[in-house]
Amino acid sequence: MTAAPPPAAARPRPARLDVGVVGTGRVGAVLGAALAAAGHRVVAASAVSAASRTRADALLPGVPLVDPRDVVEAASLVLLAVPDDELGPLATGLAEVGAFRSGQLVVHPSGRWGTGVLAPATSAGVLPLALHPVMTFTGTSLDLSRLQGCSFAVTAPDVLRPIGHALVVEMGGEPQDVAEEARPLYHAALASAANSLVTLVAQAQDLLRRCGVEDPARMVAPLLSAALDGALREGDAALTGPVARGDAGTVEAHVRELAAVSPEAAAAYVALARLTADRALAAGVLAPERAEPLLGVLSGWRA
Repeated sequence: MTAAPPPAAARPRPARLDVGVVGTGRVGAVLGAALAAAGHRVVAASAVSAASRTRADALLPGVPLVDPRDVVEAASLVLLAVPDDELGPLATGLAEVGAFRSGQLVVHPSGRWGTGVLAPATSAGVLPLALHPVMTFTGTSLDLSRLQGCSFAVTAPDVLRPIGHALVVEMGGEPQDVAEEARPLYHAALASAANSLVTLVAQAQDLLRRCGVEDPARMVAPLLSAALDGALREGDAALTGPVARGDAGTVEAHVRELAAVSPEAAAAYVALARLTADRALAAGVLAPERAEPLLGVLSGWRA
């Protein structure tokens, strides 16, 4: 990643733009609303599902819902907010029918891709920007407040980067440059943290219900909040618990109990415990003499 961008006061403010939103999913509808709140005019949008149409009505009231080609042709800034695997084919298809025009800003919010995925549009003379908000979305107005102070990964040609920064700031975010070649690793880092967190917390609540806990969310909230705060502040130095202490007997009991009720949960526990042990050992949290029996327990388990 490159250095943080210059202060907001030093960034140019884009001219007011006619915005078209291709895909009013959870992200597209919210970003369209954020651009509208910044003074841009959303002139057209496309929606496939009933949920997307309902979302567009709520967040982009009065905006006509039309075909993607018509959205592109009506806009000076096009937001292509579709799933990662659909973005390349969509850009190619729109380019093949001549929907893009020279000088048009084409933006996508995908975390996986930089601007390379927009090559068919770039060949038509558009100005490509990849602006990824580092946030989970509900697809409601609640997300607009969550964008305040939210980091956005900006990938763009050098000459267009100030425009990308300015658009992010207008939506309430904080721009951070991410190089094109770093995008896959960048996205993997975010997805493995956020998505895995949801899975692990949901799984922990299921297991606690098996133990008779009536409100597992209330039980684990303070623990998880403290753990996340510690990780963000101290990294691996914040590790606690039986793996970080090298309590091999406790870890063996955990695996045995988990395997009895959920082999999948046991497999996930072992994989994460191995990673935790490696990181705790490297950080000096786990003593080497206690690591050996612990790793023996983990390596000896089979699903």
